[in-house]
Amino acid sequence: MTYNEMQAVLMKELRLYHYPVAVKFFFDGNELEAFRQNALEIHTPLKPMTFCQWEIAARMQGQIVYADVDGLGCGNARFCFGWKDLDDAEIKGHAKYVQDLEQAKRFVVSKPMLETKPLGIAVAPLGSIDGLYEPDTVHFYCDNMQAYHLAVDYMAATDTHPLRPNITMNSSACGGNVFSFMEQEFNMLPACSGSYNAGKTERGEINVIIPGSKFRATFQRLMDRIEKASSSITRPGDGFPGADICKNCPLIIFKKQ
Repeated sequence: MTYNEMQAVLMKELRLYHYPVAVKFFFDGNELEAFRQNALEIHTPLKPMTFCQWEIAARMQGQIVYADVDGLGCGNARFCFGWKDLDDAEIKGHAKYVQDLEQAKRFVVSKPMLETKPLGIAVAPLGSIDGLYEPDTVHFYCDNMQAYHLAVDYMAATDTHPLRPNITMNSSACGGNVFSFMEQEFNMLPACSGSYNAGKTERGEINVIIPGSKFRATFQRLMDRIEKASSSITRPGDGFPGADICKNCPLIIFKKQ
């Protein structure tokens, strides 16, 4: 299936509120030029913004966004993407989260960070990337039950159990995607303080990030379940998410008249 077709299935079957975001780190100049030539329309930040703000346009407005370091106004994201070295400002920026500056430094340097500086980064709706690039990660902003279904399908498809997500201070969107890309593993984490206000993450939403190399297998697991029963794990046979009924409750029973 094309990515556009996969997005349509995901939006319908998991009742997604936002488009899945396909993230691409460009390290090769020829690959970047091909992207620029083939994309019908690319949006760039008018002023430097946070990475999670780039994703707003992709997940909410369906826009393809591309920017390099000059379009990124978040020092924390710059550090995770390898566009900034560790400095006093980055350490002091984490002072409000920790006991002291020594702990802040240890926490910052333990965050995921790209080993090679990318030329630029693209974020786009999953359904818009056919013929443009293969995603390095696919980032979902979803609710608890959607996250659970994606996690279960990933575990089954990749024979991985249990999952061990990576949660860091103040870098859910940027560091969360870097972790999945670098480790080639599933990530599920709450919004950080930055992505909550700057990235407009709702209080009931959670981040699910799947490495691009394992995304098709995860999606195929969903398709296999749909073929056998339905997209619902909680109540197979029902549409997602399934009837919210206590399992095996003898009182909640319906019969035909």
